[in-house]
Amino acid sequence: MVTGGLLSGNVAAAKSTPKRDYYGELGVRTCINAAGAYTTLTGCLMPQEVVDAYAAVSDEFVSLNELHDAVGKKIAGLVGCEAAMVSAGASSAMTLATAGVLTGTDEDKAKRIPVDLSGMKNEVIVQKEHIVGYSHAIINCGVKLVIVESRQELLNAINENTAMLYFTDEHNFDGPVKDEEFVRIGKEHDIPTLNDAAASIPPKGSLSKYTDMGFDLVAISGGKAIRGAQSTGLLLGRADLIKAARFNAPPSSDRIGRGMKVNKEELVSMWIALERFMEMDMDAEYKRWQTQIAWLEETISSVKAVKAESYIPQRPNNVPTLKLSWDRAQIPASGFDIQTALRAGTPSVEIARTHEGGFNITTWMLKPEQLEIVANRVKEELQKARV
Repeated sequence: MVTGGLLSGNVAAAKSTPKRDYYGELGVRTCINAAGAYTTLTGCLMPQEVVDAYAAVSDEFVSLNELHDAVGKKIAGLVGCEAAMVSAGASSAMTLATAGVLTGTDEDKAKRIPVDLSGMKNEVIVQKEHIVGYSHAIINCGVKLVIVESRQELLNAINENTAMLYFTDEHNFDGPVKDEEFVRIGKEHDIPTLNDAAASIPPKGSLSKYTDMGFDLVAISGGKAIRGAQSTGLLLGRADLIKAARFNAPPSSDRIGRGMKVNKEELVSMWIALERFMEMDMDAEYKRWQTQIAWLEETISSVKAVKAESYIPQRPNNVPTLKLSWDRAQIPASGFDIQTALRAGTPSVEIARTHEGGFNITTWMLKPEQLEIVANRVKEELQKARV
């Protein structure tokens, strides 16, 4: 009876202990994310089963190499590709993919990049329209980016020093050579192709689309639509090239990827996040998002001089989106002014694709109870800004 009483008291005490406000102690404000899955906003919120998996494996030691390989095998099976690995974000996947193409499993070569590429191919061809900030992940390995502006220039640029052809899915509709032809050129010349498809999910089919198409390597963010830990990514593709990428990755010490650690919690929770994502009814998710966007469109457009238009971007973040603009004669504030006001207000709200004449809103990162809050805050700031 005494023991039972003590245990009961401990349980009661535990239940009454207030939840610690970590962000408050740090002086960091939380925000409502009506922008989307952006790294600057910490990507996504992990579902409870992903959080549970993260916590469940945190109190045991394990061989990191063995776990990497086991999780990679699970992920490859879920996606339907030859091989896979978890990386420290999609950018890390791109760096390790490039390193693997350069070095294979040659230890001497792996130790020398990015300083000394002697004995290695050192050029990566990319279309001008596909150069983005994330291209730095490629040149981290010391290669030269050969930038081309036409199909013929691409063909002419291929030579004995060409290590890889690099493609950015977000700009598939911009460059002269589209994805399927890009893959064909790589196959014809026996040159590996890498597709940066970091933000190409949803739709779910993008997980297998590009490896099925023939891309040798595909980099995908793990901490956005899939809702794994924000610091994770996926590298999918050919077994030999994934093996070479892993060869350049941690826990090996003298490699370019040493600083790109993925711990046991991230590995397992990424697998569980992907497993959950593959089981999701994406048609139902899209219908829910579309219903939310339609409600926002009707609600916010009630503000005089405001125009609301819903659409789904082709790339990236292929989700229902609300585009807002207004008559600057009646509401002289710019999109940036409204963004600043939304961010500084209570609660703080983040928006996306901000420009002088307006901004975008998405709902796929919102908690259900936040939808009306977003509508009211946006209406509030637009009405405040009216002449």
